[in-house]
Amino acid sequence: MKTRKSAGKKFQPYNTLIEQLAAHNIMGQNPENLPEILVLTTFPPRQCGIATYSQDLIKALNDHYVDSFSIKVCALETNKEQHSYDDPSVKYTLNTSEPSSYETLAKSINADENLKVVLIQHEFGLFHETVKDFNNFVDAVEKPLTVVFHTVLPNPNEEFKSNVQHILNRVDSLIVMTNNAADILVRDYIIDRDKIAVIPHGTHLVAHTDKNELKRKYGFEGRTVLSTFGLLSSGKSIETTLDALPKVIDKTPDTLFLIIGKTHPTVALNEGEAYRESLIAKINELGIQDNVQFINKYVDLQELLEYLQLTDIYVFSSKDPNQAVSGTFAYALSCGCPIISTPIPHAKEVLAGDTGMTFDFGNSEQLADAINTLLFDVERRTTMVLNGLHKIIHTAWENSAVGHAKLLEKTANGSIRLQYRNPDVNLQHIKNMTTDFGMLQFSRLNRPDIHSGYTIDDNARALIAMCQHYKSYRDQSVLPYISTYLNFIDFCQSNDGRFLNYVDYNRNFTDQNKNENLEDSSGRAMWALGYVVSLGKILPEGFGKKAEAMFQRSLPLTRNVYSTRAMAFTIKGLYYYNRGVIDADTMIYIKLFADRLVQMYRHESDEDWQWFEGYLTYANSVLPEALLLCYTITGNETYKEIAKESFDFLLSQTFDESSIQVISNRSWLVRGKSRGNYGEQPIDVAYTILALRKFHDIFKDEDYLNKMEMAFNWFLGNNRLHQVVYNPCTGGCFDGMEEQNVNLNQGAESTVSYLMARLTISKYFGNPNMTYFRRKQRAAKIAALRQMEF
Repeated sequence: MKTRKSAGKKFQPYNTLIEQLAAHNIMGQNPENLPEILVLTTFPPRQCGIATYSQDLIKALNDHYVDSFSIKVCALETNKEQHSYDDPSVKYTLNTSEPSSYETLAKSINADENLKVVLIQHEFGLFHETVKDFNNFVDAVEKPLTVVFHTVLPNPNEEFKSNVQHILNRVDSLIVMTNNAADILVRDYIIDRDKIAVIPHGTHLVAHTDKNELKRKYGFEGRTVLSTFGLLSSGKSIETTLDALPKVIDKTPDTLFLIIGKTHPTVALNEGEAYRESLIAKINELGIQDNVQFINKYVDLQELLEYLQLTDIYVFSSKDPNQAVSGTFAYALSCGCPIISTPIPHAKEVLAGDTGMTFDFGNSEQLADAINTLLFDVERRTTMVLNGLHKIIHTAWENSAVGHAKLLEKTANGSIRLQYRNPDVNLQHIKNMTTDFGMLQFSRLNRPDIHSGYTIDDNARALIAMCQHYKSYRDQSVLPYISTYLNFIDFCQSNDGRFLNYVDYNRNFTDQNKNENLEDSSGRAMWALGYVVSLGKILPEGFGKKAEAMFQRSLPLTRNVYSTRAMAFTIKGLYYYNRGVIDADTMIYIKLFADRLVQMYRHESDEDWQWFEGYLTYANSVLPEALLLCYTITGNETYKEIAKESFDFLLSQTFDESSIQVISNRSWLVRGKSRGNYGEQPIDVAYTILALRKFHDIFKDEDYLNKMEMAFNWFLGNNRLHQVVYNPCTGGCFDGMEEQNVNLNQGAESTVSYLMARLTISKYFGNPNMTYFRRKQRAAKIAALRQMEF
């Protein structure tokens, strides 16, 4: 390897530089030096709801962010319940039975310069032995403090209220899990509502496996399954359901009630198995042994989620009217269970609006009637499931992670900077959406809807995305999909070269083709075909030749196209075609369309509106991107200037300092009028990312890279709702962001758009553990080292 000398400074070979980087801790953030978050909580192997909650939350935070923080745990114990911890994140233990343990921990926290914020998972029972010492500990901690109240009791007596207010007066931020809990704090504890963040109990995104398939797996085929789960204690009031079962079995003899979970360890320690034995005695007394089954173990997560997905009705029978929230209830809802529950605050809040049913505490007659009603009303159960899923999606652990991280970032007073971790590339949902004929148009949740049929729009985009994937990874398994999408476009091309867009599931062209302008669809097909031609050297030979023939058959028809987006898509096709085939006609058509765009721009733009039309609608970024591509081929500076001017104008309308908000599909932005603020589509974010990459490649402006990362993070929760739009569980992408929630369906357009965006960013920050900012930091430090004398 060559070295060179200049001005007396010695420059190091690259491998020597790597050693220097390591010595100077410049290879990226050392985990030991990341700002630290300390979580005070019960923690596995201790078995309790809060331990599981904290483990899931910490995993979600670590999965969702990179180079942002290091999470450590202070595990809560008592004299009666102590454990050994294998998890390296457990840094301290706190024995809540021992006052001196609080003093020791407070001193350790205050002495740790790397510790930036303390997060306490608070449940009154965890600190009941030493309330005064806990209060003193809260005062002694000198770090920013966040407390999560898992229970908020209304109408407190003066002593209880005083203890709670002691905590409230000290904390820097506060989290509760329901709006009802926040209302109680404001009303009964006199705290400013602005100090309270409502972050619901997290839930798991699930793939919604077929219910009958899961019943067969677990030996419940042909049974109508009711279930409840959680660590057993008398507070679960499971006897209420047992008393209701005879009336249910009378009408549905195949009913099976699953009681999932072992006895709560603390209960077992103090009472043994007395409660479970009382339930067994009642089962025998009622003669329902064949209709009840105990799953007497601490069920692992995957198995639990499958039990819930095979459940026909989930019963939540807690008899505690002050139970603010239930993780078991939330998990059941996220698994698509119709729920019948006692009216705890969480249930009243979430089940409103035909999302579920409630019954009075301990009222077995009401419960039996509710179960029978739902068992014989399949349509209502289906409605409840869909309503429940749309309500619960914002509580996914990924969204909980975003909510916690943003609050902790603020609480830590600038010492934490959040950087999203890019998900691994996942093709599973795209493959599931693809038949032997093409990619289906829509899905219901993550289940492909065969009746939605097919479009050339979706198959053209899928063809581009899978070709991108093959270009990056040379994964032979995607070649059959590329072939399928290419064949679908061939199917949609008439002998005269025209493209039709809509095909039903019986492979017949629909009447929509007669009633809609198909120019944009044809432009997308040309873009896809041109992209295939550009990869002719790496794809199987037949692919490129077939795409080239289709491209040439349709090209003459584009001469009469004046739709801005249709011209832009066609330009993109010509740009890529030009990479693979030398053809004089390519330049003629590129200049033709570029000049039309320039003419439109000059006609519509003014000092305050630098755009090609009097409005911003959909796929806006393809217009300046296409004009920039024309510049790269022709060298025409006018194309370059207008491309940049119009693109920067578009960015000014869709970006603020930290995030993107694309033009709403509910209300286009018309010149001189205000824009709609919801109805954002993944495709517009993806097209923006594609354009940003091209503009960066030409202009070398780092602001375009900054915006590219901001835009991609829109999928990961850096958006108006702070909710994930990409579903890492399925590999699908939700269909859009509405006023309050995302649309849970994961159709072809959104899923392929996400994949195009994910593959586009790979050149700059595609490694899951490498953000653009980290690459930028490393590059700057490498440059600095090159100037150093060693």
